[in-house]
Amino acid sequence: MPKLFNIRFWSLISAFLFFVEVRQLHSVVREADVVIYGGTAAAISAAVQVKRMGKSVILVCPESRLGGMTSNGLSLADRHKKESVGGIAREFYHRVWRYYQSPDVWKWQKSEDFGNRGQGNPSEDGELRTMWVFEPKVAVEIFESWIVEHEIEVFRNEWLDRFNGVEMLDQKIISITCLSGNIYQGKVFLDCSYEGDLMAACGISYVVGREGNDFYGETLNGVQVSKAQKNQFLNRIDPYVIAGKPQSGLLPRIGFWEQVKDGTGDQKIQTYNFRLCLTNAEENREPFPKPLTYDSKQYEVLLRTLNRGSRNTFVHFDPIPNAKVETKNHGSFSINNIGMNYGYPEGSYEERDVIIKEHENYLKGFFYFLTQDPSVPAEVRGVMENWGLARDEFTNSGNWPEQLFVREARRMLGQFVTTEKEISGFRKTRKSIGMGSYILDSSNVQRYVITDENENAYILNEGSFQIELKDPGQISYESIVPRREECANLLVPVCSSVSHVVSNSVRTEPSLMIAGQSAGLAAVLAVEKEISVQDISYSTLRKQLVEQGQVLGIDTLNRISRGEGVPTDSLGGVVVDGSTVELVGEWVESTSLRPFVGDSYFHDGNGGKGMRSAKFPFVAPKNGLHEIKVSFSSFGNRAGNLKYNVKHDGGLTKVLVDQRKPQPIDQLWFSLGSFNFSKGEQYHVSLNNENTEGYVVVDAIQVIGLSSTSDND
Repeated sequence: MPKLFNIRFWSLISAFLFFVEVRQLHSVVREADVVIYGGTAAAISAAVQVKRMGKSVILVCPESRLGGMTSNGLSLADRHKKESVGGIAREFYHRVWRYYQSPDVWKWQKSEDFGNRGQGNPSEDGELRTMWVFEPKVAVEIFESWIVEHEIEVFRNEWLDRFNGVEMLDQKIISITCLSGNIYQGKVFLDCSYEGDLMAACGISYVVGREGNDFYGETLNGVQVSKAQKNQFLNRIDPYVIAGKPQSGLLPRIGFWEQVKDGTGDQKIQTYNFRLCLTNAEENREPFPKPLTYDSKQYEVLLRTLNRGSRNTFVHFDPIPNAKVETKNHGSFSINNIGMNYGYPEGSYEERDVIIKEHENYLKGFFYFLTQDPSVPAEVRGVMENWGLARDEFTNSGNWPEQLFVREARRMLGQFVTTEKEISGFRKTRKSIGMGSYILDSSNVQRYVITDENENAYILNEGSFQIELKDPGQISYESIVPRREECANLLVPVCSSVSHVVSNSVRTEPSLMIAGQSAGLAAVLAVEKEISVQDISYSTLRKQLVEQGQVLGIDTLNRISRGEGVPTDSLGGVVVDGSTVELVGEWVESTSLRPFVGDSYFHDGNGGKGMRSAKFPFVAPKNGLHEIKVSFSSFGNRAGNLKYNVKHDGGLTKVLVDQRKPQPIDQLWFSLGSFNFSKGEQYHVSLNNENTEGYVVVDAIQVIGLSSTSDND
């Protein structure tokens, strides 16, 4: 046995040395001031910034399609306060707007039919008009145009050798080598991958999973059961193959889990998915393909939710231009492939590929099931049969996105960890390089079985939360910089040093472009001054970031002066707002879009349709005719067909309101009309989000007396 072992050992060594020798013979060495690993939107923004400052840059991309999720189906920019987006990111969305000004690009839909969804208005955008929704092919076209305009060297399908591909000396990266054998040398390196592979290969500290709440003194980290209300099972669904019989085993995609206290840390990560681009334009519609390994039993949980009356699964199709939509997860069993991605962040390329294919197979089967399986309720199949993949998108990959939506992978443990306290404004963020204005948010992490007091088992999802931010949070420069003792010439703007709570607020595509540009500028400063990234003067960095158009902070007072929070005591008549509004169901409090009345307004999250209502009760101040006005923050993603019900002396009048259109009265109010009321009597205005498409907003009503039938009024 020892002799046989030696023969095999030396055979393996010989084969490895031969491979190394062959790779070296065919390898090419390339050099630049800055080397960027990754083909994401952050990577491109960084490369553009470096070139604009006159330095050489190389983009080393595992991907062939540039732009990451921005060009792979994430077609609605996740930003809640557009004024927080500046620099190259803002320029990207301006180019989107510019593209759609040409009537020639509207092939499958008229521009006027699409309307002003996601488009900035002159009062907010000035001359730099923006559009925040777009087709994936438009995004990739803009990124490719930047590559050509700035003469950026791009090397695609180049995969880092994660085990032997980083050469370091005195805590500095000298070069990186890819599996092709090609070597890339630079003075400063950027890891702009979603996975943080270069960072990890350098031996930099990082974490995967959810910290416990006590780790950083947070409130939203770790396990989340009580807050996991969104995309939750509304009815108790039996988890067993044969309902009521545990011995028959669990249905697919459910796990047993011994529930622990909320806030407990673990190494699990939030779910991934593909963001598909669908269309109902018949000439451009490709039927949903049947996956290679289709198994209808994988969707039994979905079928049981449908049979219990749920119709939330397929309604979250967000419109984008040319009769297309971006698919989003919606409902308890939807496009999120819950619990099937735990091995992805640190998996080998081969292991990740298996996970990617599993997600693709799952989602293809999901839509195939909804359109083809005879057990699916007919009205559901009838709706879904109108949709399919857009033929003019992702033409090199069967109309399927080339990038899995990796919401969260590794997170660096850098010089500073941004936590819930910083992003929520409880503690000041140091050295801002940009803004992250999205909500504090996490998708579900696991699907599990729970039993009630009578030992009846049912299914729940765990891990989600959605918390609005009062003001945009700031991204710290110290959160994209490794610890000094670990690496002196690497910046990590994507897998940055943040807690799980913060990761989604700063990992949206606009925020990643912002962080990428700032990292590119910092890299140039390090090159010019021949210093480590840790030694860059923040005052110098800040000055140049502002010159490049980055938004590093927002003056709240300026925003208030533009109309945020109109005080109720400054308004005439009877005003019903805030706590006097009777809300039924799950509503989200927000201050994201102005103007509004009082301290805040509410919206339905574009979900729970038919389950959320609001009533504005009031006592008539006079006899006779009164005008009823409603306020709401209009925007392109609002409901276009919302019915307000006015109870008055003549009965009940229903008024249809389009909340997408600006309010015509003082840019705040929309008149529902004039109605007769009796002084001192109780009346109300009400609404329900049933049969609405888009976000339903609840703010305030104003009741103004117009005439009187009595001298004693």
